Amino acid sequence: PAQRIPNVTTNKVDITIQFMTMSAQRSQLVNFSRPYYVEGVALLSLPTAENKTFDKLLAGGSATRVSILQNVDAEAQVHSVLPECQVMQIDTQANVLQALESKRVDAAAVDLSTVRWLASRNPDRYFDAGKSWLSMLYGAALRQGDLDWLTFVNATFTIAMFGHENALYDAAFKDYFGQEPPARHPGFPAI
Repeated sequence: PAQRIPNVTTNKVDITIQFMTMSAQRSQLVNFSRPYYVEGVALLSLPTAENKTFDKLLAGGSATRVSILQNVDAEAQVHSVLPECQVMQIDTQANVLQALESKRVDAAAVDLSTVRWLASRNPDRYFDAGKSWLSMLYGAALRQGDLDWLTFVNATFTIAMFGHENALYDAAFKDYFGQEPPARHPGFPAI
C-alpha cells in the first residue's frame, strides 16, 4: 500500500486500483477517478456468538470487546457506535481478525468490504454484525496531467456501474460481496 502513489507518480504503473481511499491530501499528488465504491468501517463477529448482532453488541455495554487496527482515531471510531465498549487496538489487520477468531473480542472493526467478503465466503466462520459507518470513497489513482486517460477511466467506471455494460461490475460485486448491486432504472441519472 505504501507504494501506490509512488508507483503512479514515477510512471511504474498507469493506474492504481487497490483499496485507495480518496483524500484531499492524496489528490495533491495524484488524480482520482470518480468513486467506484463507498467503503466504511463495519463490525465482523462470529456466527456462533451469542452477541453477534450490532444490537446485542451495543446492549453488552462495557462488557463488549472490539478489536481494530491501531491508529490515532481508532478508539473514537469504535466509540462513535459502541460508546461503552472496550477497544483493543492491534498492530496488524491479521491480528485484529485473530483476536476475533480466538474469542478475545466479541467483534472486529474492519473495512466493510472485508466484512462482506469474509461473511459471504465463509459464513460458517464469520458474521456481518449489521453495522457500518464512516463512509470513505474508493477511487483509482492516476498520474496528474493526463486528462484523456482520466476521462477514459471515469467513463469506463460510469458505464460499468450505471450504464449498459455492467455485467463484469455486477459479477464482481456479487462474487466479492455476496450481494446484488443496486437496481438501475432508466430515467434521470443516479450518478
